[in-house]
Amino acid sequence: MFIDIHCHLDILENLELVIKNARKNKLGIILAQGVDVRTNRKVLELDSKYMEVKSALGLYPMDALKLSDEEIDEEIDFIRKCKNVNAIGEVGIDFKESEDLKEKERQKNIFRKFVLLSMELNIPIIVHSRKAEEECISILEELKAKKVIMHCFCGNKKLVSRIKDNNWYITIPTSVTRSQQFQEIALEFPLDRLFCETDAPFLHPFKSFNESKNEPSWVVESYKKIAELRKMSLKDIESRIEKNYRELF
Repeated sequence: MFIDIHCHLDILENLELVIKNARKNKLGIILAQGVDVRTNRKVLELDSKYMEVKSALGLYPMDALKLSDEEIDEEIDFIRKCKNVNAIGEVGIDFKESEDLKEKERQKNIFRKFVLLSMELNIPIIVHSRKAEEECISILEELKAKKVIMHCFCGNKKLVSRIKDNNWYITIPTSVTRSQQFQEIALEFPLDRLFCETDAPFLHPFKSFNESKNEPSWVVESYKKIAELRKMSLKDIESRIEKNYRELF
């Protein structure tokens, strides 16, 4: 069974075909991410409709900034009461588009709330950390978070080592087929702490395709690249990552 640990099903076109393609490629679990109030509800709807789809609920950093503190707390309370939530995500900190110091501090405070929520519910948290990798790791360490998945992590080797030392997980996106950085992580990071993701509809594995067309079925390309780099069988990689999922979730 293959697993896509991070994708955005709510913005994919022709979803019936997407699910059909996923089933053809032996995907057993597709972890769909919520990024705002609307998509959190959409993800729950997809969770109830498709056997393979599992829900991750959260507020994407830049979307969270659009809400008042009261609205954020209301959404956290909504997530807290959901019976079908499998993970907190996509949440985190993003400094790529945020230069204001007050805005940066607010992002950190919002992230802390979601980390604490994941710990309260004892479910994994899926972390977005673009241009804020050190800040995210420091907050996770400060709060002593355990069930952590670093999504599409682009930090330096020292930060990757901190993820490893904390026994957290890291994802290998489908763009590993053309990314030297992700290939190094796929080869060197402990196999029992790896997951694969598409981030669909983004990060297509092949340059010849429009990146907006990625979908969960392509997650197999991440598995294949890991197997190639580690000189292991695809079946062994598939089995190990499935075991990772069972152990964490």
